[in-house]
Amino acid sequence: MTSTLVKDPIYYQLTSRLREMIESPEYPVGSQFLTERQICERYGVSRATANKALSSLVSENLLEFRKGVGTFVRIRSLDYNLRVLVSFTEEAIASGKHPSTQVLRFESVSSKDVLDEVPEVLQVAPDSMLYYLERLRLADNVPVIYERRHIVAEYCPGLTEVDLAGSLYSIWTDRYRLVIEGAEERIQGVNLRGAEALALKVHNGSAGLLVKSVGYLSGNKPLWCESTLYRGDAYEFRNRLGGIQKATHARGIFL
Repeated sequence: MTSTLVKDPIYYQLTSRLREMIESPEYPVGSQFLTERQICERYGVSRATANKALSSLVSENLLEFRKGVGTFVRIRSLDYNLRVLVSFTEEAIASGKHPSTQVLRFESVSSKDVLDEVPEVLQVAPDSMLYYLERLRLADNVPVIYERRHIVAEYCPGLTEVDLAGSLYSIWTDRYRLVIEGAEERIQGVNLRGAEALALKVHNGSAGLLVKSVGYLSGNKPLWCESTLYRGDAYEFRNRLGGIQKATHARGIFL
């Protein structure tokens, strides 16, 4: 049945109506949305009005145009706060999304068997035990993070795969009473490829963000070391900068 918008202004009413549709179960993330022609026929509006409404929803990051294909429902961005540590679980809930986790790998390993710089970064002896995990973090059943992490086992003995289904931050602070002092992070733009792109359900070569971090307990004791991939279309990184200052030393590498 054709529905006609009768109140002014037409454009605002149409945009509001389409926004409600996008946020309904009828149009899950990644699904194709109505075309200009379909909107015109359904709501009795001009092609120009339909185009303006769709363009507005694209600017709100609710839709995305794919040249030669159509308009699709876009994943809603999650905030990544650069100033404080916030668990993915709390972050997703605060954004009105349902968080979930797929544990892809979890094992205990001896630091002497870890071949890269992780043991040195974590400041552990060759016979120390580490946990290694890989997790896929999802928001509203859409994979947004591919996480790889090593953890110093002595600080959280008895950690299990079941524990990884939720927030590790909560496990560390609530069960183990650890005081997490903070983390050092490096963020780099990358292209998601191969198995990682497949796991995150994006096209090969899609934009992503690689976050490498080391987390510290009080006393500057390393607790974890991670290398985590974020979908580029799923996150907005935010920060508040202070006043203008002169550079004292380089904190990044410009290529």
